[in-house]
Amino acid sequence: MDAPTRLDRSAYVLDFDESFAAPNLDRSRWLPHYLPQWSTRAQSAARYEIRDATLRLRIDEDQPPWSPEYDGELRVSNLQTGVFSGPAGSTAGQHRFRPGLVVTEAQQTVQLYTPKYGLVEARARALDDPRCMVALWMIGFEEVPEQSGELCVFEIFGRDVADDSAVIGMGVHPFGDAALTEEFLRIYAKIDAREFHTYSVEWMPGVSRFYLDDVLIATIDQAPGYPMQLMLNVYEFSADEGAADGPLVYPKEFVVDFVRGYRPRG
Repeated sequence: MDAPTRLDRSAYVLDFDESFAAPNLDRSRWLPHYLPQWSTRAQSAARYEIRDATLRLRIDEDQPPWSPEYDGELRVSNLQTGVFSGPAGSTAGQHRFRPGLVVTEAQQTVQLYTPKYGLVEARARALDDPRCMVALWMIGFEEVPEQSGELCVFEIFGRDVADDSAVIGMGVHPFGDAALTEEFLRIYAKIDAREFHTYSVEWMPGVSRFYLDDVLIATIDQAPGYPMQLMLNVYEFSADEGAADGPLVYPKEFVVDFVRGYRPRG
């Protein structure tokens, strides 16, 4: 049977509803740090503000790189819904994005929202800053090292944003999961990504379906099959990391209206 061309939420029950209506970040839902096991909580702390019922993840001019030892001059403001690591000096930790990672600061295990299958989505405005990228993605919670795949709901580089079009990245990265293969798509869309749009993924056994404003735009016939946590972030790349020239105007803000997660009904 062909997949429906429009998203049908009636098959799901709302499980995680973050509309950023409260004046402060809900710490029962979010950790405002980026992969702190490969850095420290202080070094990887997010810059953000909640205003007008929206989250504004920021890169500030005085913000330090999140992990100079392992990721150069990359600056990140990130919220995530879980964290796991082994002791300091070990190699056990989530999202081993390069060889040679060693835990710098051990993290207490926290699982705030780590679903297995369902629907995950966000309504957000991207940046057109060529130094920046914004994204919502999921990574395996990874208490079992092989459960380390990534499912990217969307990522948008500022260099790919024009007045009436954008290129949206989505798909699967296997990392240490031998059951997955690399399958990442870059979809051209006739939208102004600087305005609010809703990006969604239906995550089911063996298939991932991606939607833009409730319209199906891509299907991948594979999916991670274990609990995953959300990663919501804005990055700023340096010239050494291949960033295009862009305005050195701060703060650089990624504005998010809502993030939602649904479990399959029944």
